[in-house]
Amino acid sequence: MISPRQENYSPSSSMTKPCRRGWGRFSIMLVMSVGLASSHASAQSSDAPVDFSRQIQPILARQCFSCHGPGHQEAGLKLNRRESAVEKLDSGKHAIVAGQPDESELLRRLLSTDEGERMPPSGKPVSPQNIELIRKWIAQGAKWDEHYAFTPLKSIEPPKVDDPEWSRNPIDTFVYSKLQANGLKPSPPADRVALLRRATYDLTGLPPSPAEVESFLKNDSSQAYEELIDRLLASEHYGERWGRHWLDLVRFAESNSYERDGVKPNAWRYRDYVIRSFNADKPYDRFVLEQLAGDELPDRTPETLIAAGFLRLGVWQDEPVDAVQSYYDEMDDVVTTVSQAFLGLTVNCARCHDHKIDPMLQADYYKILAFFHDVPSYASRGDERTNSQIDISSEAVNAAHNEVDRARRELRDRMEPIEKRGIVKMSAEDQRKTEGREREKVLNAKLKEFLTAEDWKAYAELKKSWDELAARPLPPRESAMTVARHVIPPPETFIFGRGNPHSRGEKVQPGYPGLFESADPKFPELTKESKVAGRRTEFARWITSPENRLTPRVLANRVWQFHFGRGIVRSPNNFGLLGEPATHPQLLDWLAVQLRDGLHGDRRIAWRLKPLHRQIMLSKTYQMSSRANAEGLAKDPRNDLFWRFDMRRLSAEEIRDSVYAVTGKLSPKMYGPGTFPEISPEVLAGQSVPGQGWGKSSPEEAARRAVYIHVKRSLVTPMLSAFDFPDTDTTCEARFTTTQPAQALGLMNGKFFQERSAELADRLRREAGTEPARQVELAYRLALQRPIDKAQVARGVNLLKTLRTKHNLDEARALNTFCLAVLNLNEFVYLD
Repeated sequence: MISPRQENYSPSSSMTKPCRRGWGRFSIMLVMSVGLASSHASAQSSDAPVDFSRQIQPILARQCFSCHGPGHQEAGLKLNRRESAVEKLDSGKHAIVAGQPDESELLRRLLSTDEGERMPPSGKPVSPQNIELIRKWIAQGAKWDEHYAFTPLKSIEPPKVDDPEWSRNPIDTFVYSKLQANGLKPSPPADRVALLRRATYDLTGLPPSPAEVESFLKNDSSQAYEELIDRLLASEHYGERWGRHWLDLVRFAESNSYERDGVKPNAWRYRDYVIRSFNADKPYDRFVLEQLAGDELPDRTPETLIAAGFLRLGVWQDEPVDAVQSYYDEMDDVVTTVSQAFLGLTVNCARCHDHKIDPMLQADYYKILAFFHDVPSYASRGDERTNSQIDISSEAVNAAHNEVDRARRELRDRMEPIEKRGIVKMSAEDQRKTEGREREKVLNAKLKEFLTAEDWKAYAELKKSWDELAARPLPPRESAMTVARHVIPPPETFIFGRGNPHSRGEKVQPGYPGLFESADPKFPELTKESKVAGRRTEFARWITSPENRLTPRVLANRVWQFHFGRGIVRSPNNFGLLGEPATHPQLLDWLAVQLRDGLHGDRRIAWRLKPLHRQIMLSKTYQMSSRANAEGLAKDPRNDLFWRFDMRRLSAEEIRDSVYAVTGKLSPKMYGPGTFPEISPEVLAGQSVPGQGWGKSSPEEAARRAVYIHVKRSLVTPMLSAFDFPDTDTTCEARFTTTQPAQALGLMNGKFFQERSAELADRLRREAGTEPARQVELAYRLALQRPIDKAQVARGVNLLKTLRTKHNLDEARALNTFCLAVLNLNEFVYLD
């Protein structure tokens, strides 16, 4: 059921990276990088120049840098920079002699059969193909390029190509020129239905309705597709779709993890902030600033305070064995997420020692941490409000509450003297009780007998007014999850020996990694009246400053990734030496400059995503068919060169939302607290306290879009989990796309799909009547979003007849079963 059509299958179509902790993810990247070098070598002619960045650097990083990289230089050899790689070694020899492979000690050691000399000394040896690549590279002069992502970003002139159809959009000229250089031709355009589905799902995560399909197919205007893109970008569903991509990156969840996995109050406001920001096409530099420093901005608003909830999304241990270690684990989570999501760097690898591969010192890690040192822990046991919750009620709400508070104070000031006159006449025991929690109980029971008639009359009138105030309906106050308290001045920051916070080393100041060559930051001088440090504001502005060479590349790559299924850099959270090299570095730089400076230099749209979406989606590259051909598969099986469009399976949320859309039950309600779809008792039993923290929503609430489902770290909705919903403990750069039995079982036998199939059958009866042919035709049009031919309708009618006659199902069950089969079609869950 769930496998794609064979002719469209590509091993690269969904080769996404896992979203899990540990070294597994990096080892997968490394293997893919080295494999890429080998496969790239086999596709090149013997006299073609070797590409250092794509072919040699991954081999050195994978198999040499652990002993001869930025952190270590055994025998005096350091292979991460050319100057050190070609200089004389401790032995008096040279590892690399440009133009002379036979004189190069590196090559001799790689080929040696002597276990005492062969390199690498342990682990998997360098393959013969890669050794030959290194030989050829040295023979060609050992040209050494600085790592692409670490070079300053420069404007790129799009290449000229000889095909006028591929010359209109700069994106196409970059892609076409590379295809031409490799002897490949682009696939033909996708048909209009495939293009409509592709664009609609990409921008909204929802299927086009039958009316939208009909309107688009009848529109013969040359501007029809362009108008479609503009309409989709203006849709409020755009923010729900692209906001979900961002929520993956920032490890969004509404609970704390660990055993109790308690709720994070008001975390849902951050999700709504993200959706609204995408719909408003908020400039990315402002988007970054609000999330990293929205709580310390001089013009802070409820919106910016909610945005700073980003810093409170991580896991939190409410009962740590070592509170100091736990706090710095929280800080590590922030540094990891910020560096990978915003900068595409694995700075977290330098927490315990200098980065083994990238040019980042351990000091660089702690310099970044110092920017966030004014942020206290998420909470303390028993108090989850002081550090992370702040009142954001409107002026009108505050005024109403303040008026009641003022009236209560006035009443209290008049009531207390009367109470005292009665209390002094009570027994010693009752007097002590009035000093504690039993005060109200004692006063209600005994105060009258110790007061004069005059005092009691006055007190009774005051008490009546007090009770009336208590009963007065008031609008609820609103709170936001944010950085509600600041540590001023921020604590000093030290390098921790092996990452242990109890082993302090050298003191460091806030600063940027050395590879950026940025000047040290300057902060406003703190006084006794200072309420914020201003450090995070400075850091956020630096992230999107013109001098930052990574941020625009990383963001442009992510936009490309979510349109094409993979980025120009396939490791979107790792632009370092262990990440995959860019397949089209010049195209990525062109996109990055357009994004940072505004498309075609229009500063009014600088850092805005919608113009970039439009540019990409109007390209012929995006509009290509997913159909494969033998030549393309032979020369470029991973589709690195974009000779066709990669087919993709719908995401977990898209599948769920599409089912609701097809049944007509999808709720249009946006924003607000999360919903709680029904989860079986068997799944709930897996919690430490079964069912704790999971509510029950009405069917209408449960039918809202999946982005609004409450995200509990220990209890991911099973249907979403089966279709690769990400691990929320850490940033997710790209989701798995797996094929496993639970998916087929859930689609065919799961309660969710059984119920939705019955709802689809009800819709068919309402809108198509009782005639089987009309029911079948409508079912296919709703699910597959295309015109249905008579032969397919006939097959569907025949299936209904078979279910009734051969399997003895009544008419209702037969139609339900047919609808279930329709929702299990490949064409429903895959996009061409």
